[in-house]
Amino acid sequence: MLKRLLAIVVALVVLAFLVVWFLGKTVTLEPQPDPIAFIGVSTPVTVAARGPNGVKQFRAVVEQNGQSKIVFENDSKSKQAARTYSFDIGNKKADFLKEGQAQVILEAKSNDLRGGQTRKAYTVQVVLHKPSVTADGLQHYINQGGSELVTFDISGLWSQAGVKVGPYTITSYAMPGQPDNSNHRFSLFPYPWDLSSGAEPVVFAQNAAGDRATATFWTKIFPKRFHESTITLTDRLMQKIVSDIDPDGKIPGDLLQRYLYCNRELRKQNSKQLYDMRLKTAHERLWSGPFVRPPTKTESYFADRRSYMYNGKKVDEEVHLGFDLASTQHMPILAANGGKVIWADRLGIYGNCIVLDHGYGLQTIYGHMSRIDVKPGDMIKKSQQMGLSGQTGMAGGDHLHFSMQVDGIQINPIEWWDEHWINDRILSKIGAGKT
Repeated sequence: MLKRLLAIVVALVVLAFLVVWFLGKTVTLEPQPDPIAFIGVSTPVTVAARGPNGVKQFRAVVEQNGQSKIVFENDSKSKQAARTYSFDIGNKKADFLKEGQAQVILEAKSNDLRGGQTRKAYTVQVVLHKPSVTADGLQHYINQGGSELVTFDISGLWSQAGVKVGPYTITSYAMPGQPDNSNHRFSLFPYPWDLSSGAEPVVFAQNAAGDRATATFWTKIFPKRFHESTITLTDRLMQKIVSDIDPDGKIPGDLLQRYLYCNRELRKQNSKQLYDMRLKTAHERLWSGPFVRPPTKTESYFADRRSYMYNGKKVDEEVHLGFDLASTQHMPILAANGGKVIWADRLGIYGNCIVLDHGYGLQTIYGHMSRIDVKPGDMIKKSQQMGLSGQTGMAGGDHLHFSMQVDGIQINPIEWWDEHWINDRILSKIGAGKT
């Protein structure tokens, strides 16, 4: 009887062990970038490790020509279902690495009895020489909130190039008439309104391994003082705006809370949508001559800092990044210049909105329209009618919200209404002659 009982206990223990063993799960590894394709002197990599039972061990190994080295290892056990490991891979940690092919191996062990192992291997290209970059020798006079153009030349292998100003990275394009991968390039870049005048732009070139070279160029920044204004909110005004933006009542809260959600959160979402439209730009110039300013009254200016008052109290503060232009109700809205329609639909606080791409990252935005007469993909000529003004979105009355952006960052349109500025600051540098 005792032997039988002991056998049952042993069988149960074995069964429990087998259950735990087969319930063990492996870890999934998701590196960024994925796949890892290039490494250099010191290339940052981030790996997300996910497993229902956590991670017991993680390491990264680099191999080349029979030599190998662990460049990162973490043996701290964790029951967390998701962990992130950040480290550098490159010649700085494995000095045997030479230019050419190598392997990067990621390994992880699950934090359970089974200790299931995951292994991902990547064949990578080792790139150890930085590119070099030289900017033009011209003088660049830049208005805060405005834009400017710089040309530059790159030597060596590169995968990304442009201008860095403060936290912003701006793309570049081949000089007109040259192939997209040309080393002779230019960048039309903004100097964002919210940067101090002490931020120094630099041109940069970066190879696929993440190694970056930079060069300064002559600049003089002119700080600007922007407008400030006060908007008094009434229940009637807020009801009109909220009803237009959220007719189905999906935004929760009372009237003020719904309005503030539109003014704050929806504004951020719409700004992100507009920023992402930079990716739809043409790699050619679609415009000619100065941009046309409608012959209207200016009701609000670029970078106008607005304080919103309700029942005598300040309830919000936002910055208005455009011009509000008004004339008559349902005035014809004309294209400021030639371009391609990349958006013609509702856009949150902008109501009925059109976005025209003019190429090389330059775009114009037309908001609050009552009627849209164009569609995405249409090629538009300068001064062509695209619809009628209105008071859709976050508009208190009938007007046009007009704004411009360079590489997704909104700028003051005033410069682009000036033919002399365009010829001097833009066209003369890319060999395009006068407007």
